[in-house]
Amino acid sequence: MKKKVVLAFSGGLDTSFCVPWLINEKGLEVHTVIVNTGGFSNEEAKSIEARALQLGASTHTCIDAVDDYYSRGIKYLIFGNVLKNNTYPLSVSSERFFQAMAILDHVKEVGADFVAHGSTGAGNDQVRFDLVFEVLAPEVQIIAPIRELCLSRQQEIDYLKEKGFDFSWEKSKYSINQGIWGTSVGGVETLKSSGVLPEEAYPSQVTDRGTKRITLKFEKGEPIALNGEKMAPVALIHTLHKIASKYGIGRDVHVGDTIIGTKGRVAFEAPAPLIIVKAHHLLEKHVLTKQQLYWKEQLANWYGQLMHEAQYLEPVMRNIETFLNDTQHYVTGEVEIELRPYHFAVLGCSSEYDLMNSKFGEYGEINKSFSGQDVVGFTKVIANPLKIYYTIHDND
Repeated sequence: MKKKVVLAFSGGLDTSFCVPWLINEKGLEVHTVIVNTGGFSNEEAKSIEARALQLGASTHTCIDAVDDYYSRGIKYLIFGNVLKNNTYPLSVSSERFFQAMAILDHVKEVGADFVAHGSTGAGNDQVRFDLVFEVLAPEVQIIAPIRELCLSRQQEIDYLKEKGFDFSWEKSKYSINQGIWGTSVGGVETLKSSGVLPEEAYPSQVTDRGTKRITLKFEKGEPIALNGEKMAPVALIHTLHKIASKYGIGRDVHVGDTIIGTKGRVAFEAPAPLIIVKAHHLLEKHVLTKQQLYWKEQLANWYGQLMHEAQYLEPVMRNIETFLNDTQHYVTGEVEIELRPYHFAVLGCSSEYDLMNSKFGEYGEINKSFSGQDVVGFTKVIANPLKIYYTIHDND
């Protein structure tokens, strides 16, 4: 009886090569699986399944992990206002763990001895995928044919033709990874330190040239309504993307350090994530204290770094999530945003928990909770440590 392998399958050249190679060269029974984290439609899923079965897979499974991805990942990226290097909302790097976890469950369900993927040896995803199995299922052997064989694109095509699979493999000029939390775009322009992607490289094209005002409502930190219409967070993210992508909003280029030690540059398009994060952050500025905002920023930056570097299973991540959850108790209110071509502006917010309260005064205008003499005394007290220092170090 043949041993089984579960192959993470996208339908692209690399994973398509893996199916007949695992069957013919390894003698394995191949079960393909794809995990949807919001990156493709039902029609695309059917097309991917048809290709997997045509290539010889014994079974193909499509797992919907969008809700799990939101509740255990995206939600905390919103709570933390996470933008890596103040730019990137972890569009692709945050979803890989949840895809690997879903595949691990499928490996157990199928009873497979092996798991395979089409990663090369040059990127972050191989580490994110392998680490889940190394930690949680060390008994499952990992096969990465492209990484192990170091094959060229043409060699993969030739092998498939030899096995009777003569598909069209016209290389797209741009590598695009789509998910609910944004889309990454790579091309020749991002392989060097300079260079700008042309307009046509982005999946969404600008069709709206005017301005549009929208409102986002948050309840305990989570987005729950768009333009007054209540909806589940996942549905809201999808809807906001459809609206904002027509303006070309959310495009940028992220430069950062990879897990494997190199620096990388990638373009992305993430209108909904950037709008949600910026709107959420504005609301927090109004309802949280100075110390809450400061410590949230420190821990959230570290949370994003650990998630990016495949450390989601690190126990401290659960500790940070507990902290982030607790900070969101009063993050409830409505934020107004204006959309413009290639740009958006967060205009203001309203909340019953707003600490910018006129009962105590209006900045630069009037105060109602202390007198001018109180300020004089307060200033003397906080100046005292510095007066002592400069009295002793009078030549500094």
